Amino acid sequence: MTPLAEILARQIAVTGPITVAEYMAACLMHPQHGYYTTRDPLGAAGDFVTAPEISQMFGELVGLALAQAWLERGRPDPFVLAELGPGRGTLMADALRATRGVRGFHDAMRLALVEVSAPLRAAQALALAEYAPAFCDTVDALPDAGPLFLVANEFFDALPVRQFLRDGDGWRERMVGLRDDALAFALAQTTRYAELEPRLADTQDGDTVETSGASRALAETVGARIAERGGVALMSDYGQETSLGDTFQAVRDHEKESPLAHPGQADLTAHVDFGALAGAAPCAASTVTPQGVWLERLGITDRARALARGLAGEALDTHVAAHRRLTHPDEMGHLFKVMSFHDEAGPPPGLEAR
Repeated sequence: MTPLAEILARQIAVTGPITVAEYMAACLMHPQHGYYTTRDPLGAAGDFVTAPEISQMFGELVGLALAQAWLERGRPDPFVLAELGPGRGTLMADALRATRGVRGFHDAMRLALVEVSAPLRAAQALALAEYAPAFCDTVDALPDAGPLFLVANEFFDALPVRQFLRDGDGWRERMVGLRDDALAFALAQTTRYAELEPRLADTQDGDTVETSGASRALAETVGARIAERGGVALMSDYGQETSLGDTFQAVRDHEKESPLAHPGQADLTAHVDFGALAGAAPCAASTVTPQGVWLERLGITDRARALARGLAGEALDTHVAAHRRLTHPDEMGHLFKVMSFHDEAGPPPGLEAR
């Protein structure tokens, strides 16, 4: 057992099974043994690779989309440029490099990063040193400085989810308990849940539905800020309009494994329910758009061709592969989706209003 597995096993032995959400939160955020609090998980030496690490083009287009949204709102000064879970700061560094030529954008922005991982904060501070970012533990702590222009790439997928298996007109919650002194999944007794009553119309016996109170609460907070102050929030992640199916997974050393195998040592995620986020936000939201479609609308192919002119051999092959990985339907292009929250000025470029 990992140290965290032993802690959880002792807790469950005393107090009983815990929800998947409680398990996920402990594995990712435990102060001594949590996955995100103790390491840099990104890149070849880590457990997974995100879009900004694949190619500079992703961050560049995110930056230009946010800058265009800023221009369309009359160049507000000041404004908050924020990122949730900025990784190593790669996306934001690429975004800010791409927007250097947007007159007044950098002068007006107040850069803020929402990050709880000490190792990742150190990497972000180094990557973005010239911009002197403010670090925040929560969205509520973001600077009070005008409209909000926010990006969250592969952030919501790491927020804890509860899982429910439909059983007749009720639901059995999936729990984490003990079997032969080892962590094991189990099902609670059938219960009716008010929040799941609407799902009886589009599910059948045996279907799994996931809910995320943390995601809805965050969407409400971000949406309220935009409703009050204006701006946009750009969210990219893997998921769908409506949750259906068991999507809870673990990735360790770039390979999938059982979520119970190595608590605290593997990345745990679940698909994002974008419709639930849109419903929780007290502001307008865009439709959900496949990442590949969104990037093509922003001109990624033209940008890829421009960058390719100076490349040859292995560097060119890597560049072409990166473009395909970000956009092709068989890779990240369809599985990953993009959605925005926005004020009355409408969604940022590449997205359509609901």
